[in-house]
Amino acid sequence: MLIARKFLINGEVQGVGYRYFAQRAAAAHQVTGYVRNLADGRVEVHVEGTPGGVEAFRHELCAGPKFSRVERLEEINIEPTGSYSLFRIEN
Repeated sequence: MLIARKFLINGEVQGVGYRYFAQRAAAAHQVTGYVRNLADGRVEVHVEGTPGGVEAFRHELCAGPKFSRVERLEEINIEPTGSYSLFRIEN
């Protein structure tokens, strides 16, 4: 079963390696999708995978990399597309 989520992460999450951290976490939990910085200072993540993989990935996003500070993670349920073969960083 494939599920999908969109996460919007607020806090000190740009300029601290957050996107690369998310890419490594996605590989570790075998989920696909993308991560990108938003102009308003947030980070957006679209992820698809098994319920367990997505949940474990979500926990990693809440922690973030060493120099980040995650203040809020908004989670939105979305329909999976199945169109991602990997997890990429978008600009």
